[in-house]
Amino acid sequence: PDGTTVLFGVTYYDLAVNKGNRDLYSLRLKLPGDKGKNAVKAGSVSKLTNSPESEYNAIWRPDGLKIGYLSAKSGTMQLWEMNPDGSAAVQITEIADGIGNFAYAPDGKHVSFTQDVKLDQTTIEVYPDLPLANARIIDDLDYRHWNAWHDYAYSHVFIASYEAGKVGAATDIMPGERFDAPLAPMGGGEQIGWTADGKGIAYTCKKLNGKDYAISTNSDIFVYDLGTTKTTNVTEGMMGYDVEPLYSPDGKSMIWLSMERPGFESDRNRIFIADLVSGERRELLKDKDRAAGNCAWSADSKSIYFTSDIKGTVQVFNIEIGSGKLRQMTEGDHNWGSVHVATGILVGELSSMSYPTELYTIDPNTGQQSALTFLNQQLLKDVNWGDVKARMVKTTDNKELLAWVIYPPDFDPNKKYPTLLYCQGGPQSAVSQFFSYRWNFQLMAANGYIVIAPNRRGLPGFGQAWNDDISGDWGGQPIKDYMSASDDIAKEPYVDATKMGAVGASYGGYSVYYLAGVHKNRYKTFISHCGLFNLESWYGSTEEMFFANWDMKGAYYDKPQPKTYVEHSPHKFVGNWNTPILVIHGEKDFRVPVTEGMQAFNIAKLKGLDARFLYFPEEGHWIMQPQNGVLWHRIFFDWLGRTLK
Repeated sequence: PDGTTVLFGVTYYDLAVNKGNRDLYSLRLKLPGDKGKNAVKAGSVSKLTNSPESEYNAIWRPDGLKIGYLSAKSGTMQLWEMNPDGSAAVQITEIADGIGNFAYAPDGKHVSFTQDVKLDQTTIEVYPDLPLANARIIDDLDYRHWNAWHDYAYSHVFIASYEAGKVGAATDIMPGERFDAPLAPMGGGEQIGWTADGKGIAYTCKKLNGKDYAISTNSDIFVYDLGTTKTTNVTEGMMGYDVEPLYSPDGKSMIWLSMERPGFESDRNRIFIADLVSGERRELLKDKDRAAGNCAWSADSKSIYFTSDIKGTVQVFNIEIGSGKLRQMTEGDHNWGSVHVATGILVGELSSMSYPTELYTIDPNTGQQSALTFLNQQLLKDVNWGDVKARMVKTTDNKELLAWVIYPPDFDPNKKYPTLLYCQGGPQSAVSQFFSYRWNFQLMAANGYIVIAPNRRGLPGFGQAWNDDISGDWGGQPIKDYMSASDDIAKEPYVDATKMGAVGASYGGYSVYYLAGVHKNRYKTFISHCGLFNLESWYGSTEEMFFANWDMKGAYYDKPQPKTYVEHSPHKFVGNWNTPILVIHGEKDFRVPVTEGMQAFNIAKLKGLDARFLYFPEEGHWIMQPQNGVLWHRIFFDWLGRTLK
């Protein structure tokens, strides 16, 4: 709270036990004017926890005398507190089945958290005379989402009185409501925010059920008044996603992120601000063609810091509330993951394709960026990194496309290298300077491949029009962009044009399946992870129907049938398949059900192609377990070695 010390978490992975463990750290910032004892302490990292159980959701108590965090040390996730030096850890709550998304009210008089509330009956509860019956009775949509079936419970926001480490009885501020706050399955504490005076709490919720929930992105911001116990929808009439309420330090305003177009999950995230006295609300980035994320108020409540995709990177920006002046604060080939206001400086997470996340500072006056932590330095000191370069590619419609090219370590331009086209998922997810633990470009390059990763049509950071161009045209210009990038890099003397492959996941996996039928012998091998193969069967089995309806421009049974189903479904081009293909899929992928991968593999084998199916019964759209991740990479590079090298 005094803006001098950063609290953060670090996760370490143990391959033998097949899981990660998260510990908490703090670091005293080097601040202008530090002298004497403060100058000595500045820059030193302190490890606060060192237990077999992970610690999450760590935040300072408003008075700065304690750190609150969540731990399952007692068997369920509960609130704990410790001193700022990590000593005297004490369990604060004992709430059945555990809690999540904990926060202190700014005045320190209350705490908030989320808890699952069971409101629906299981089949056994409806028919208790059939205790061995194993079935679900399903009457509407949204019965499973992302990677889990509905568990008959709903995440609700609770508040409780708090004083000197004692938590009172908790109150459910959403009693009886069959809705989730924050939004399932990926929303977190950023979707809940206390008012500056601690007398109200805002939360994000999509108060819809069944089919209505599945076809809509209309989430809203609701504010609960602790005094009157009244809840108000402050974004009523705004029909897209409204998320992440954040009150100004002076208590006069609230901002949130808002998407304008109903049903479009990848619309531009606008910053909206509401005057808490007049009720007036307006957009801060109007006419800026700039999307926002990770917002933070300045200490004086006069401006907002935020991150935004721009030309294959993620940078920090600032916008003044009064004048609307927008300033880009950082530059460079890297991604800022967040931004926080300290005393006289900003602190955030920075990464690149060549380095995993560390904490950095930004001088708000000069934009100078300085490393704050070096926790990965020892692990990576002997790694030989490949160069990463931006390459501009001319598209078939005469546009300029930015592609990242990652070269092998000790690259020799006099040699010829096998080359991989990386196809991005999303589909509207930027090919920025991310350091991925699943699709790591440096790891591919270190195995002897040149990698080209194009920001094809449909990606953010190049204006809203470029981002929107993929919807309804999945197999059109975006696929042409991929082939343009491949053809462009193939002209280089160091690229072996007879040894090119294409790899990708999700929409990237779809792209691989589609390329397999139209590539005209450009590629010698393919790898598709969780890709969409038959758009009609996918539409009838996926869960977030708003996404399918928006990006396909309707259902396959609409009259007339949308072009995407007619012209752009990969299964319609399998007659041209003549290339080895590795298919990877997880059983618990409900966004792109596993039968999509099975169809592709089965067809490849029926056609007599060299094909392999890597199936993960316990994974979803992403491979999350450490040993499964290692296996994924072994099969990935073994396949490329056999079919491309």
